[in-house]
Amino acid sequence: MLAPSSESEIARLIDHTLLKPEATREDIQRLCEEALAYGFASVCVNPWNVPQAAELLQGSAVRVCTVIGFPLGATFAQVKAYEAAEAIKAGAQEIDMVINIGALKSGQEAIVEADIRGVVEASHRSGAICKVILETALLSREEKVRGSLAAKKAGADFVKTSTGFGPGGATVEDVRLIRDTVGSGTGIKAAGGVRTLQDLLRMVEAGATRVGASAGVKIIQELRGAKSAGASDSPAAGKY
Repeated sequence: MLAPSSESEIARLIDHTLLKPEATREDIQRLCEEALAYGFASVCVNPWNVPQAAELLQGSAVRVCTVIGFPLGATFAQVKAYEAAEAIKAGAQEIDMVINIGALKSGQEAIVEADIRGVVEASHRSGAICKVILETALLSREEKVRGSLAAKKAGADFVKTSTGFGPGGATVEDVRLIRDTVGSGTGIKAAGGVRTLQDLLRMVEAGATRVGASAGVKIIQELRGAKSAGASDSPAAGKY
């Protein structure tokens, strides 16, 4: 995709994320208020927080995203599909599911693909989109390729790098590898460790079309600071 060139374009790349288990209702309200104020693509919250987020964001352009089989991906496939369906009933519009990582590492592609497909179908039946989390820090290069292909074959809308709870997050190399694997028709969400404007821009340059970050406000404030400095220093500065 083309490099984002305005604040609104950058904000619409960001899934404003709060997945800490101790998040309170006040924390979720603040998250939603920030997403509305800054124009983020979505808020990404745990399933229990979906009804509150859906109520707070009703009628706005900010979507409600939730996580399924999170963060380990090791539950039953039918449970993931049910969890996705229930989350959508509660107001979720985007579903980020964790693959069966152990099955992938065991070479059981058919199980991995079926696991993904159940959630994809549950999502698409209700008009929600489905992003598939690989947890790339736990995978070899070959496993990342096989996981990405399984997600694409199962009909996923996005392949996502990481939960943010694993041993590592998104890297430029992984985003580029996933893009090379899935081609241009599938979205890529870079998540985990994206904390600065430069981080975000590097992920987009590598092929990401969405970024999951708990630092979305900081990123936009950094952008505004860069633009202010650019305006005072040079008419050509602050191009982002």
